[in-house]
Amino acid sequence: MLHTCEESSPNDRAVSAELEERPSSRIAAFYRMSLSERLSLLMERGVIDEQDAALLRGRSAGLDAEMANQMVENTIGVLELPLGLGLNFVINAKDYLVPMAVEEPSIIAAVSHVAKIVRRSGGFEARCEGSTMIGQVQVVGCEDWGAAEKALLEAKPRLMAEADSLHPKMVERGGGVRDLEVRLLDEGDYRRMLVVHVLYDTCDAMGANLINTVAEGLAPSIEELTGGRVFLRILSNLADRRKVRATCRIPVEHLKWKSFDGMEVAEGIALASEFAASDPYRAATHNKGIMNGIGAVCVATGNDWRAIEAGAHAYCGRGEGYKPMATWEVDGDHLVGELELPMAVGTVGGPIRLHPTVQLAHKILRVDGADELAEVMGAVGLAQNMGALKALATEGIQRGHMSLHARSVAATAGATEEELEEVVSRLIDEDEVKVHRARQILVELRNEESS
Repeated sequence: MLHTCEESSPNDRAVSAELEERPSSRIAAFYRMSLSERLSLLMERGVIDEQDAALLRGRSAGLDAEMANQMVENTIGVLELPLGLGLNFVINAKDYLVPMAVEEPSIIAAVSHVAKIVRRSGGFEARCEGSTMIGQVQVVGCEDWGAAEKALLEAKPRLMAEADSLHPKMVERGGGVRDLEVRLLDEGDYRRMLVVHVLYDTCDAMGANLINTVAEGLAPSIEELTGGRVFLRILSNLADRRKVRATCRIPVEHLKWKSFDGMEVAEGIALASEFAASDPYRAATHNKGIMNGIGAVCVATGNDWRAIEAGAHAYCGRGEGYKPMATWEVDGDHLVGELELPMAVGTVGGPIRLHPTVQLAHKILRVDGADELAEVMGAVGLAQNMGALKALATEGIQRGHMSLHARSVAATAGATEEELEEVVSRLIDEDEVKVHRARQILVELRNEESS
């Protein structure tokens, strides 16, 4: 089992002293506390207030059915997900408590465990590359493709100005059109077509609706210039002008784990990384694990995890073959990890404007804009990947999962907080982590207490 918190070491305290005045992401034994104790501690540290705690306890309105009815069609209710905190994160010399909404056991424990290891060597470095999205306008049926392409390029200044006029407030905020590109697609048995790429800086918004509006708004002018017919007008989720890069560098001595020395663990992680780089069957699972972490932060912060997932996998499929989102190598006496992905996220608009719990997640995370949120997500993805590879390279993934799965099974069977640890212990000892067995154990425990 990956424990997220132990007592702070002198090294931890030294790192904390160098950080900005933010709540520390190191919380000893957080996983052992009751829900009430966790919320009280967060209030004591100034992370949340009493109103926030009431929301998290479910005693004040979060996303109710009426609000949900404003967000999607055919609403019949609300589906809740567990909301937890990824702990121990230091990213670009700043502490982060990272809200994560996810139902799968071990994800939050794994990232917190790895973040604690990386923290000892100074934390993660992450950088976001711009906030430019791509809108695509497809043109078909041109009589002279060369002339159509030339006309579009010559009219670029006019088209860019027209696009900016569609969202003047975005331009006032420093965003707007950055460039316009034209591609001629003429491969295989498909019909020839032109594709106009509108490169648009969306600042702190993810920008999907904005980009779609711009693409649709330019369609009449593009048809006039090309003599063709505009067909699709929509953003691309392959946001490769809006990437995040996260890295970490860990002394192998920090990787010692149970009976494994640090170099054994480092070499095992590097070998697993090479497997993913060589084989798409392994790369798919390698990448799924990375998205476990990134997707959980996306959901907690009200971002479109489907768009992020699509863009990430498309980015890995560029060129020949399908590649891993993150790679690891041993460099002397250090293990070095690197992740690079498109990361089109926002801190304004969409569910962020409506959903009270999403707003609270942003309050806890304390990011200043979409770039910083993307950097946090990149670091979380890299941590999630190392957590999975470290487990695979040592005791195996299933053993680490099992104790957390057993807790979920015990809770499903009706175990109280006082009964939980005993039920989990018996389930694991018997190697029968099943709900029906947990119910039998509960009956046995309660009979013992009443006798």
